[in-house]
Amino acid sequence: MTPPAHRFSVAPMMDWTDRHCRALHRVLSRHALLYTEMVTAPAVIHGDRERLLGFDPVEHPVALQLGGSEPDQLAEAARIGQGFGYDEINLNVGCPSDRVQSGRFGACLMREPQLVADCMAAIREAVTCPATVKCRIGVDDQDPVESLFATVDASAAVGVTTFIVHARKAWLKGLSPKENRDVPPLDYGLVRRLKRERPHLTIVINGGVPDLDAAEAHLAPDEHGVVLDGVMLGRAAYHEPALLGEADRRLFGAETPDVDPFEAIARYRPYMGARLEEGVHLPAMTRHMLGLMHGRPGARAFRRILTVESIRPGAGLEVVDQAVEAVREAEAKRDARAEQAA
Repeated sequence: MTPPAHRFSVAPMMDWTDRHCRALHRVLSRHALLYTEMVTAPAVIHGDRERLLGFDPVEHPVALQLGGSEPDQLAEAARIGQGFGYDEINLNVGCPSDRVQSGRFGACLMREPQLVADCMAAIREAVTCPATVKCRIGVDDQDPVESLFATVDASAAVGVTTFIVHARKAWLKGLSPKENRDVPPLDYGLVRRLKRERPHLTIVINGGVPDLDAAEAHLAPDEHGVVLDGVMLGRAAYHEPALLGEADRRLFGAETPDVDPFEAIARYRPYMGARLEEGVHLPAMTRHMLGLMHGRPGARAFRRILTVESIRPGAGLEVVDQAVEAVREAEAKRDARAEQAA
């Protein structure tokens, strides 16, 4: 059995990992660390905090990811986040979007390791919960070895001990944010080298991890006996969330049964019902479920029903029930055909 991961987490993804998404992921895995979408420090300080930061207690453990480059602002935003009950404050030093470049935060901070350290020192002084960094291995024409180690070492010098490393450069000139998720080559070896040469730090690998088999492989010792401290899944966990139903057993050694999609929906149903009573529209929640039946008979009908029927005025949980029934009927027909063939 794979040794329990020190950290297994679902990556922060803009427009995806909102509170409803996290509630769904939590019913699939009790132990995975979940992240918010990135929220800028000024938005936390001046914006609608309940809308930006509010979350359901079922989501724990959950981390707040902040964007920014002003230490005082980040310290204040971190204090507010801890006040809301977040289990960790994470600084984004990896997002390559045009908006973060113009705002001098995200991946462009890889060029300013001392500024990152100043930001992290301010955050650490402001909160008692863990403060962590999520970064790339470099940007544009930087030498990844130099940029990654400089960023990590500067923040480690002010007491940061946990780094989540997306094992790709970000090309801020010439590639779109979407292309930056796939085009720059992955360098897993560099992340392992970082752990080998900085064994006292907690190093979590991210980027291009397609499933739990790959996650387990990342958590296995390499030829030097080096073991990474954790793995973070991104789009795979969102597009095929059912894989999270096996994570507690496979990555944490839990003896509880895996959570299949049907059980996940049954567990998610009370949450959806409570939010519907609060006035949340059904599509805000069902959009995160579209990949839940991936690979099963009836998956296409499941997606179609959730997409089309959920937007109708007054749509409620009966739409979810209808979508689930479509999968059950398709599976029953498959089983019947298999029996006849036998």
